[in-house]
Amino acid sequence: MLRLLFINARYRQIVLFFAGLILHFIVWEIMLRSLGLGWLSRRTLRSRYTRAAQRFRALAARLGGVMIKVGQFLSTRVDVLPHYITDELANLQDEAPPEPFDRVHAVLAGELGEKLALRFERVDEQPLAAASLGQAHRAWLVGGAPVVVKVQRPGIEALVETDLAALRVVSSWLKRYGPIRRRANVDALLAEFSATLRQELDYVAEAGHARRFAEMFAADDGVRIPNVYDELTTTRVLTLEDVGYIKITDYAQLTAMGLDRAEVADRLFKTYLTQIFTHGFFHADPHPGNLFVQPAGEGHGWRLVFVDFGMVGAITPQIRAALREGAIAVGTRDPARLIRAFQAVDALLPGADLDRIIAAQTEVFDRYWGKSMRELRQIDPREAARFAQQFRDLLFELPFQIPENLIYLGRTVAILSGMCTGLSPNFNVFVALTPFAQQLLAEETQGRNLDFWLDEALNVLRRLAALPARLDTALSRLEKGEFTITQKPTPEQAQQARALTRAVNRFASSVVCVGLLGAGTALYLNGQTALGIGGWGLAGALLAWTLARE
Repeated sequence: MLRLLFINARYRQIVLFFAGLILHFIVWEIMLRSLGLGWLSRRTLRSRYTRAAQRFRALAARLGGVMIKVGQFLSTRVDVLPHYITDELANLQDEAPPEPFDRVHAVLAGELGEKLALRFERVDEQPLAAASLGQAHRAWLVGGAPVVVKVQRPGIEALVETDLAALRVVSSWLKRYGPIRRRANVDALLAEFSATLRQELDYVAEAGHARRFAEMFAADDGVRIPNVYDELTTTRVLTLEDVGYIKITDYAQLTAMGLDRAEVADRLFKTYLTQIFTHGFFHADPHPGNLFVQPAGEGHGWRLVFVDFGMVGAITPQIRAALREGAIAVGTRDPARLIRAFQAVDALLPGADLDRIIAAQTEVFDRYWGKSMRELRQIDPREAARFAQQFRDLLFELPFQIPENLIYLGRTVAILSGMCTGLSPNFNVFVALTPFAQQLLAEETQGRNLDFWLDEALNVLRRLAALPARLDTALSRLEKGEFTITQKPTPEQAQQARALTRAVNRFASSVVCVGLLGAGTALYLNGQTALGIGGWGLAGALLAWTLARE
């Protein structure tokens, strides 16, 4: 009974927190801006979202489970989120409240049985790290070999299902907001997240992932994957070789050891490019608690060490081909090719203006290609404002959507970007990607045989042969007066038309809303209480509908 009450209280806390956050967004970012009070929203933005981050950090630290994972993701987005948010959430990276050792020992004994006493000389009662779903303890096998034992938190399955049920309620609210509904299949995204989270609860599967990564990097001296002790691994217990060294975000220690942080960022980035483009299988949880640096002694370099293989991603050949297109497009500054890559993974909304998107992407390449994250952060706000003004039609329409089959790849790349920037503020993704893109382009060219080039030549000849006939037809229609010219509205004209339509709709709604308020007040003062309250309710509903359309 107490357990059920605890689960229900946890569910309510999560739902109520996100309800308050959504209500805060509606009031401050939609209602005030629609009433012309955007200056007030902007002036208080930092203090408001700092307090929201503090409240979320306290909630996640208290509840653990899925909330810790959400906090870990947000805390690494230093490339997108302001520092006052990421700083508040940073301690959630690998400092979830630990379970008492007696409960951990009970899980070990239940899973390993007599092996616990026969194979282990000692298990350290103090956890090495406490994560959202489990915690790791340093241990020593009989004979002295050091290992790390990862133990699932008792009762974590029920907590995960409770958190997911709460997130389903929150997602049902998010779907009601038009910009989110148009750009993301919220149900599919949550289903993908839920499936991956449940997979993380199977430590036998995680052991298989670790072995696969070990095979992938067997010939790479710059990457280390811990060995798995299969006989001491079950669904809820995982025993690995102890490979804990310098945490990748311990910048002071990296510098003290004489390691170049820019080199660490470069190797981390390239290692992920290899996982994604060469193997189609990647480590999908690259938060700082899962990545270490192992110095190999003076003059012998260092190795990048991966741990925790519960969250991984697999890429289909179709998606990998699209990603290769995107990498080549960015590396060679080819906006049209980049748009084709977006289309291949369904990242563009139907009916998107491709010419306009290509124009915007060309401008992005011209203005920002080759700049480091530090340089991008130092861009004059007036320059950013001019760009926004030039392409305000695209910023208004936002013709992009989130493909559900790329949720974990997008999450991984986002976290990776933040980590590389943290290691080296001058990290330049364009420079890092260019050699890889050139290699992909060379492989693509080499793979094209004589038949391919003959087909290309024939296509060009066909178009040239058809050109005189098409030109003659066009001239004949011009002579007969049948040649018509249609003009597509400029982006500015289209934006002005939309703004005028919204203004008219807003004015009409305001008139009706004021009328309903007045009628409701009159009825209420004349003793018609129910009808008066009904009039106010209709006015409120009309206001909410108008704001939602905005």
